[in-house]
Amino acid sequence: MSDEEEYTDYSRKYYQQRRVQQRRLKRQVKKSRRRLSKLRLLWKLFIIIVMLVFSYFLLKMPQWRLHINAFDSLNSPALEIVNNKIVPSQKILSALRRNQVSTKPIYLVRTENLKESIKQLEPVQDVYIRRFGFPARLKIIVVERTPVITISPDIDVEPIAFFSSDGKLIGREYMPLPEQYSTVRVITYGVGDDYRNWDKTKVMNFKKLALMIEDASGEPVEYIDYRTPADVYVKIPTVNIRLGSLNLGVYDKINRLRTLVPQVKMLNKKIKYLDLRWDSNFIKLDE
Repeated sequence: MSDEEEYTDYSRKYYQQRRVQQRRLKRQVKKSRRRLSKLRLLWKLFIIIVMLVFSYFLLKMPQWRLHINAFDSLNSPALEIVNNKIVPSQKILSALRRNQVSTKPIYLVRTENLKESIKQLEPVQDVYIRRFGFPARLKIIVVERTPVITISPDIDVEPIAFFSSDGKLIGREYMPLPEQYSTVRVITYGVGDDYRNWDKTKVMNFKKLALMIEDASGEPVEYIDYRTPADVYVKIPTVNIRLGSLNLGVYDKINRLRTLVPQVKMLNKKIKYLDLRWDSNFIKLDE
């Protein structure tokens, strides 16, 4: 065999061995990759199982559920009632007690029934309920109707009811109103024009009347005497104002107070009332 043939045979054997080694290495790499891929998959599966177990036990913790006695007391750490000024918190608590405390996790608790129970209280206009977890608790946010006028049967008697801005009549169980509410006090027996039949328009007309008199006179209205609907009086600190019936023309007559009230303050006599029913003889002296 010549040198050239010997070299060729050697080269062929070398490259054959090298290809065999490369295939072996590739098989080993592939096997390692498959093994590593399996390990990664097992590790991911292990992590998922651990997370599922952890989540299961976390969600099963009692801190996610309202305490069975959540509605038993206003001091309950699971309950907070805010923004109620007219309705006592105890009444709201009593309304909540009409419902059973849910045993579901707080994020699954439905609050519609709780809202409807609270909205049955007359002064309540709307209710918002926020849910908090860990520990589970409820925050009741009450939106109350705005008082506009109060009703008294006599001048010396405290108000027994009030009308809200949407024309709803609220009874004496929610009286007296907190001092922060500024309302128009209307004195009425309910005879001739029963206040229990008044609508929103009627209520807002009293409010409008009081605002116009306060603007024209520069003084607050103490009360509107509506005991005789055909002969209405309005009391301000300086004088009593006689309006007669509350027809459309009465609003034009109120502008006279801009000049009449200063005149009354200058008089050194006792004034019985200002009579705005006619076009003259406005000041009536107390004879």
